[in-house]
Amino acid sequence: MSEARDTQVIAESQRQIARLSQLGWYHSIELPDGGVIEGHQSVEQLRKRLRQFPIPADLTGKRVLDIGAWDGWFSFEMEKRGAEVLAVDSTKNTRLLEAKKLLGSRIEHRVADICRLTAHQVGMFDIVLFLGVLYHVKHPLLALENVCGMCRDMACIESFVSDVSLDAIPSMEFYETTELRGQLDNWVGPNASCLMAFCRTAGFARVNFESTLGERAHITGYRNWPIASGTGPAPAVLCIENAATHDHNFFSWEDDYVTFYFTSEYEHLNCDNVFPQIGPFGSRPIYVANTGTGWQATCKLPPAIYPDWHDASLRVADSASSKPLRIAVDISEDQRKRWPALISSDFRLASIADGKTFESGRVGVGKDSAITAWCAGRPAMEDINIRLNGTDLPAIWHDPATGQINALLPSGLEPGTARVCLVAGDRETEALEVELYRS
Repeated sequence: MSEARDTQVIAESQRQIARLSQLGWYHSIELPDGGVIEGHQSVEQLRKRLRQFPIPADLTGKRVLDIGAWDGWFSFEMEKRGAEVLAVDSTKNTRLLEAKKLLGSRIEHRVADICRLTAHQVGMFDIVLFLGVLYHVKHPLLALENVCGMCRDMACIESFVSDVSLDAIPSMEFYETTELRGQLDNWVGPNASCLMAFCRTAGFARVNFESTLGERAHITGYRNWPIASGTGPAPAVLCIENAATHDHNFFSWEDDYVTFYFTSEYEHLNCDNVFPQIGPFGSRPIYVANTGTGWQATCKLPPAIYPDWHDASLRVADSASSKPLRIAVDISEDQRKRWPALISSDFRLASIADGKTFESGRVGVGKDSAITAWCAGRPAMEDINIRLNGTDLPAIWHDPATGQINALLPSGLEPGTARVCLVAGDRETEALEVELYRS
């Protein structure tokens, strides 16, 4: 009886695979029982494409976005490695949904246009896959900026290229109708050097050329610089200003650029050995020049940086990092009126400072001491308290426009490390640690 049942199960599985194969799959899909839905690209071809990128085998605890997921093989592979996955495509793909059901997958599927999808809708991801999509969009640089903005660590970018040489002048072909492969949705063909330039311009701090397979190039974009242990003399940042307006306000929706004015003991500086850091992200310079009395370096304001005061610093060559200066992102008077439409509704603690000196991350304890916190994203209610080591500190001042909350510290606090969060109604943010010192 057991052998007969096994035969029946195998036969049913084969009938199901035959039925699914008639749907015209592009990705081959491996099923739990060992069967394979054969697609235009074999499992080995798909694995080979993925091997072009330095994606860890263990993605436990990571969040992955697969843009242009199509039949979903890459999404399912990321899930197998332990990631939480959002699969996005411009149209609803019934094959992906069928495969998700057969695999018992928990990936989320969403229909969206990459030229309109941003971190404000879906948040940020540790890894973003952007495989075989770029040449299908009419606005490739806008698409790459959105890819960068949804990525907090690494993006894997694969695209058709018109020329694989990295020494060629950056250029791109435009296909008005069906010039590329007879397809209406093939719009552009950058050469490899143009694709690299696009990725740098989109906001990635580092762009690594990985390989080519036929007419496809593989590039990894990183939001941050490598961990450095520079011991050379640090540059001294004299001033930071908006490259266009020459003031100190920066707006995430304006495609703003940041200019650092600094001095350095290093003589030969260029875009490849100056490393600006703004908030949590690095940003590659587009311009570095000697001013006669020092240096200036201009870089893109990192995509999807959240509204707040951010530390901005830089290092050069093998130097240590400069002391940071703070810049304001999206917190001008005009921006205060627009915040509700621009930031996430997620309620979180963005930063903490001393309520008198505004020193970031350190709060003095003593007579009449105070603490200041900023929330990014705000609940509907205005009643927000600061909670320090489990004790609620009622706000003595709260500016809903900027998200700033001030509270007095209780007497008798001892120096040490404290955990701080914000509380509004029944909602509580994740806690941040702050150093308490005797003032």
